Amino acid sequence: MHRRDVGLAAIAVVVAGLCVWAAFWQLDRLHQRRARNAVLEARLALPPLPVRRDITADSARQRRVVAQGVYEFSAERTWPGRSFQGTPGVALVTPLRLADGSAVLVDRGWVPSPDAFHVDHTLYREPDTATATGIALIPPRGRGDVAVAGFLPFVVQLESPDPTRGLPRRWPSPTFDDGPHLSYAIQWFSFALIALVGTAVLIRKGR
Repeated sequence: MHRRDVGLAAIAVVVAGLCVWAAFWQLDRLHQRRARNAVLEARLALPPLPVRRDITADSARQRRVVAQGVYEFSAERTWPGRSFQGTPGVALVTPLRLADGSAVLVDRGWVPSPDAFHVDHTLYREPDTATATGIALIPPRGRGDVAVAGFLPFVVQLESPDPTRGLPRRWPSPTFDDGPHLSYAIQWFSFALIALVGTAVLIRKGR
């Protein structure tokens, strides 16, 4: 075998090895995602948790909760930059004052906004007294100053949209899928095979 062929074969083996490593890394991420999804699905399957003053973020996180109280529309805020099916808009986040005096922020859903920032809040009022049923979420950084005095440390994202209502449009319930990891793993295995077979064909034609 010529020195050139040896070099090509060595490069092919290295490339194939890297591709196989990347494929197994994607499979590992797939297993992690499935495990995480199982945990989240189990939490959502628990009975709804009543929201009260002493509830903690860890106990409520990713669980269905029920909060009864009175909306304080005068203190409503928006989370900008929330799009729906390509249409710019914002999420309306309204404090709900509970019977024990504490308050929780409720994400009432999406409304359109041309600049994804400003909106006329008066157009989307709902009855003041409400029972908010939804999923308790810890908002990501940059989604408003939730951690302030008087608010519980999570946001109730309303679910089960009412088909008779217009706006705000409730957010869909979370879905749990495998993501793209399996298809990525198959692609990396394919790249490894292409590198080896392609190099072998190239060496044979060179001879």
